[in-house]
Amino acid sequence: MTFTVTNEGNPTKYLAIDCEMVGAGAKDYRTRWSGIRPRDLFNATPYPEARKEILRLLMGKVVVGHAIHNDFKALGYTHPSALTRDTSRIPLLNQKAGFAEKECASLKRLTKAIFNREIQTGRKGHSSVEDAKATMELYKVVEEEWEMILVSKTRPT
Repeated sequence: MTFTVTNEGNPTKYLAIDCEMVGAGAKDYRTRWSGIRPRDLFNATPYPEARKEILRLLMGKVVVGHAIHNDFKALGYTHPSALTRDTSRIPLLNQKAGFAEKECASLKRLTKAIFNREIQTGRKGHSSVEDAKATMELYKVVEEEWEMILVSKTRPT
């Protein structure tokens, strides 16, 4: 499993995350999607140590991700929903991309539709860095509007 955590914008407040998961067993690395090969894990930080550092970085931050529940599941972690921004569930992004409001569009399709940029291409698998950066860029497109909507939903009527 590789994790990418990027601080974009205000480095003390927002953080984008993307995990690339490998399967269980000696030969199931899902390289086609994860980009991870056996040699990448030879001197890798052990999972418990990496997890501890990642959770330290996430504490108190607004965490941005695409289908972020998968990343949190890989970490065995639950982040406060008030501090979680999932770009796969933002109707404003779908509107800007020309998709149905409730559609769960892939990160690849949203990035192509909004920025006219290809990601997740080639045979080497996904780049967690590229995916985390694209997720943060997408969030920034709708940040102001979305945050106003979230504030209005939490205000008592």
